[in-house]
Amino acid sequence: MNEDIKIAVIGLGYVGLPLARLFATKYPVVGFDINKSRVDNLKSGIDSTLEVDQYDLQKVLVDKPNSQIGLYCTSSSTDIADCNYFIITVPTPVDRNNRPDLTPLYKSSETVGKILKKGDIVIYESTVYPGVTEEQCVPVLENVSGLKLNIDFYAGYSPERINPGDKEHTVEKILKVTSGSTPEIGLKVDALYKSVITAGTHLAPTIKVAEAAKVIENSQRDINIAFVNELAKIFNLMNIDTQEVLAAAATKWNFLPFKPGLVGGHCIGVDPYYLAQRAQEFGYHPEIILAGRRLNDSMGEYIASQVVKLMIKKGISVNGANLLMLGITFKENCPDVRNTKIVDVIKSLTEYGIAVTIFDPLANIKEVKEEYGLTTINSIPKEKFDAIVLGVAHAEFLKLNFSELQKDNSLLYDVKGVLGTIADNRL
Repeated sequence: MNEDIKIAVIGLGYVGLPLARLFATKYPVVGFDINKSRVDNLKSGIDSTLEVDQYDLQKVLVDKPNSQIGLYCTSSSTDIADCNYFIITVPTPVDRNNRPDLTPLYKSSETVGKILKKGDIVIYESTVYPGVTEEQCVPVLENVSGLKLNIDFYAGYSPERINPGDKEHTVEKILKVTSGSTPEIGLKVDALYKSVITAGTHLAPTIKVAEAAKVIENSQRDINIAFVNELAKIFNLMNIDTQEVLAAAATKWNFLPFKPGLVGGHCIGVDPYYLAQRAQEFGYHPEIILAGRRLNDSMGEYIASQVVKLMIKKGISVNGANLLMLGITFKENCPDVRNTKIVDVIKSLTEYGIAVTIFDPLANIKEVKEEYGLTTINSIPKEKFDAIVLGVAHAEFLKLNFSELQKDNSLLYDVKGVLGTIADNRL
């Protein structure tokens, strides 16, 4: 790539920061985020999401935005004005009614639109339904900038494939889908990513194809987990260990190794709603996609009911019992609490009159309080409990001496199926 490339990454969260850090090993990069405290932390080399190693971050940081290779973090949009590639990596959540909320995309598009110049390329990474980039985001860019797509500026879409908490499959090791608003721009976008993604790239023929590919990745996973969650419900009624059934079935070469559990987070628990919404706009009511969502959304209440039944069987008085919930984040070894389904388990348990203590060494106590109104602790409690539920398989939890936390007659329930024989039961 011969042109002078200066990249702006808009949104420095779980997706944007690892990408900005990676690009900053080869290009001048300005990372922009509206959260000033987040930017201040990053400038000191601290990443609260734990996605980027402190040493790796500090190695690429620079003191001011310039043409030198490195990463400058800022909350001022004037610092990204002279960039020519704008990569938007903001969240795409759903609202309380599970309808897509494109507000972060609209606002970030407005920010870029105000400084957009002729020849610039705007690339979106946020997970969306097919058509959002060209039908929702581009009009914002055009209206704010006064420029026209494919005449004055260009667009691309390259869906994020970040796996939070995974230190093996990091951004450069995951093959990247790319696309552009014209075939020529597609090649440019592809070349940009190919220059840093060691796993390689796949250039999709259109932006809509790339958008659709991303949204079905997570919808497929959601449906597969829903299937094994339904199996867990069935086999529990038959008094058959679901994990043992799955281990036996997995001996066949083409069996897909999915496990039952809670499906939360900002991807798998959200993206199917984006596809469903778009399908309904075209007059099609998706059945399998929404059935999978309903089943997975029901698992928190189901797990709570299983715990209560097992407590009763062990002669543990449920009303007034003290229960320790291990984990509140949406997945293991990750501090992200967005759309965590552990809160559904906790809500159902408290409805039975159980007092729940939440211990999570990675979760931000203030964030959990603001988001869910729940109190968490970051250190191991000193008392003993009537029941313990392993909700999240943080590495730290696997080293616990559970006997020190259990009363003489107590229940240890393993949602994640990782504790082996020491658990009384598992999902």
